[in-house]
Amino acid sequence: MEKILIIGASGQLGTELTLKLRELFGTENVIASDIHEPSAIIKDGPFELLDATDKNRLIQLTEQYQFTQIYHLAAILSAKGEQNPKFAWDLNMNSLLNVLDIGKDYGSKIYWPSSIAVFGPDTPRDDTPQYTVMNPDTVYGISKLAGERWCKYYYKHYGVDVRSLRYPGLIGYKSKPGGGTTDYAVDIFWKAISDESYDCFLREDAMLPMMYMDDAVNATIQLMQADPEKLTVRSSYNLAAMSFTPAMVYEAIQKRYPDFKISYTPDFRQEIADGWPNSIDDSQARKDWNWKPEFDLKRLADTMLMHLEEILVPMK
Repeated sequence: MEKILIIGASGQLGTELTLKLRELFGTENVIASDIHEPSAIIKDGPFELLDATDKNRLIQLTEQYQFTQIYHLAAILSAKGEQNPKFAWDLNMNSLLNVLDIGKDYGSKIYWPSSIAVFGPDTPRDDTPQYTVMNPDTVYGISKLAGERWCKYYYKHYGVDVRSLRYPGLIGYKSKPGGGTTDYAVDIFWKAISDESYDCFLREDAMLPMMYMDDAVNATIQLMQADPEKLTVRSSYNLAAMSFTPAMVYEAIQKRYPDFKISYTPDFRQEIADGWPNSIDDSQARKDWNWKPEFDLKRLADTMLMHLEEILVPMK
């Protein structure tokens, strides 16, 4: 019987991953945790308050529940990280090392998310390969790259079964985003349905890799269920679904909201985006564990609008 801990369960990815894992393994077997009280959408199940930098608390919970899997999702994201880089580094790195030690000492299988932020301005921008130049210049990217190396280290030296994905920008409707450079692609849908204009903090032609949340959740679970003998990457797998610009997602929304207006006022997040790829080569993931996305831009836009209309229209 699996016993699963999700750290950072109230976040954008954590919320949806908690719901899916409870559906698969039973609500009582998936323990959500966060530094704050649970969000309404995940509170109907076991929950523990947990600061991921508190190793003693993590050990206490592990001994109490005997976790077979830990999904460590807590992190300070790219845009927020630049506002307080030392804090972002300490939280992102110390919490990961705590979780990796649990994998080493208690045998738990570990999942930890990386990001396209590990790449940098000298990385090939188109079809960025699995193995390439990586010189991030944000604290988030630096911490993710260091984290990838720690994951590989713990696998090689201690046999920890740790698995990871380099997520593109993630888009979902069940929770608000948490301070990332790609957050515009969530916010823009909320503004359209709320009959508000949207001022985008990226340029209209800023091409970035993106993914609908269902694909991200499915990829995560597929990787965790994959045969360990077939996994050739123990740092972090490239992962891709689609790439688009703010102008492209705006055009997709306008097909249902023709009066929706957008303006562009690039800020410091544009400089972050300028160091990231336009598109990702995820052929290694497709080869090793048969990864394949289901959502393109049209399906993503239709799905986001449909679900947000159900939430927001009755509130008008």
